[in-house]
Amino acid sequence: MADSTASKLYDLIRADAELTQSLFRQALQDPSGTLARIRQLGLDHGLPISDEEIRHFVASLDDDATKQWLIKARGGL
Repeated sequence: MADSTASKLYDLIRADAELTQSLFRQALQDPSGTLARIRQLGLDHGLPISDEEIRHFVASLDDDATKQWLIKARGGL
């Protein structure tokens, strides 16, 4: 269930280029705030998720762009 929720939320975020860039910029400055924002986005879309579920899902992605994002935002994610 958690992977399904995370996957749906990830798809919603990726579908909005402006949101994706905004989250990336925020993650560089405030990784824990980014997690809170992603959790809130999940709640807003009926997809409740925990920080650990977000971390686990993102770490499991086989996507070079996302992996690069993680390296840059490593502090909190």
